[in-house]
Amino acid sequence: MKLIPLVSLGVVSLLFLGCTGVQADGQANPSPGVTQSTSSPEPNAETSSTPVAQATETKTGTFVAAEHPTEGMVQIVTENGDRYLEFDETFRSDSGPDLYVILHRAGEPPVSGIQEQDYVTLAPLQSTTGTQRYAIPADVNLDDFNSAVVWCRMFNATFGYATLGS
Repeated sequence: MKLIPLVSLGVVSLLFLGCTGVQADGQANPSPGVTQSTSSPEPNAETSSTPVAQATETKTGTFVAAEHPTEGMVQIVTENGDRYLEFDETFRSDSGPDLYVILHRAGEPPVSGIQEQDYVTLAPLQSTTGTQRYAIPADVNLDDFNSAVVWCRMFNATFGYATLGS
C-alpha cells in the first residue's frame, strides 16, 4: 500500500522530465520539425540568380508631437508596384484608445477636429514603438496628402504627425 504513492510520484516525475525538452547534456531540445543551423547558408545558382525586389523611396518625414509625444522617421516606399508607409525603429508615441494611421491633406494637420474629407485612413496603429508598415491603397493620389498622422479616432485628436517631403 505504501508503495503506490511512491510509484505514482516516480511516474509523474518521469513524465514531467520527459516533457521539458532538455537533453542529457543540458541543452534545450529544439521543437520537432524545426532545424537549427550554425553555419551560414551557401548560395546556390537558384537563389543567387533570382532578382531581389528593390524598394524606392518617394516621400519622407519626421514625426513631431501634437497632443502627445510622438517621434521617429516615416517614409513612403514603392515595392513591386505597391506603396507603403513605413515607420522606422525610432518611432515612439503614447498609448491611447482607438489609434489610427492616416494620411492628411495638410502638411501640419490640426491638433483636434480633423474633418473626414481631409484624410484617408490606412489602418489601426500596430504598435506605439518601432518599425511598422502600412499599405497605401492604389486609388490614393499621394500628391493630395502632405502628412502622415497618428490619430485618435475616438477623441478626434492628433497624437503626432510627420510632414511628408521629397
